[in-house]
Amino acid sequence: MPDSLKKGAVGQEVRQLQELLIEKGYPVVVDGDFGNQTYRAVRAFQAQNLDQHGQPLVVDGKVGPLTWWSLNHAKVFIELPVPVDFTQMPAIEEGGSDLGRKALELAISEMNAGAREIGGNNQGPYVEKYLNSIAPAGSSWCAALVSWCFSQVDGEMPFSYTLGARDMLRQLKESGKTHPPGSSYVPKPGDIVVWWRERLAGWKGHVGFVFQVKDGMLYTIEGNKSDRVQGFSYVLSRMEKLLGYGDLDKE
Repeated sequence: MPDSLKKGAVGQEVRQLQELLIEKGYPVVVDGDFGNQTYRAVRAFQAQNLDQHGQPLVVDGKVGPLTWWSLNHAKVFIELPVPVDFTQMPAIEEGGSDLGRKALELAISEMNAGAREIGGNNQGPYVEKYLNSIAPAGSSWCAALVSWCFSQVDGEMPFSYTLGARDMLRQLKESGKTHPPGSSYVPKPGDIVVWWRERLAGWKGHVGFVFQVKDGMLYTIEGNKSDRVQGFSYVLSRMEKLLGYGDLDKE
């Protein structure tokens, strides 16, 4: 193994790296060129895997001895979604409904404005704005953020204003605008993604906006996963607790 590979490298070692990434579930083109696609895949791998000491890998896009070791050995996979600096997300591409993309733009604006909890768990003026007087202060607000964003867009909301992630998915399912887990559907910008929490058969859930799918990674904008509106990344083929996607373009 080479001591280190980084963006801009070319050759057989890069091809070997790309083949290992594919084996680990991070799809790239095997062309021997360490370009943007391979760089993003390496960062995604580093964000969700451990080194031989059981420590998280440094997410720098460079393939040094620790990353090489992890690529060549089975190790505990980090299942948690990874917070992502919005400036590091791939540029948004075409696709998705006009309504969904406008709502997504509002979520991004809220994130860039620093929307977050202030004064305690599920507290503060941003949370109160999203809850829209429907629920008391201190209530969960992931679905409230999504509902609020759609309510601010000109045009008919695709669902009734709701504070329930599962209720939002149910409404979209009744109108024929969902895709279940395990389908071949690739989510588009402005779609919503819904997960179950605690129990599959329970009532608790979580929802966020799809920002982009790129190189096998799903990028989202979510509220209430942390204490703020924030971007996250997931390995698309390893989505845990997924209930489905809301696709506003679906006829």
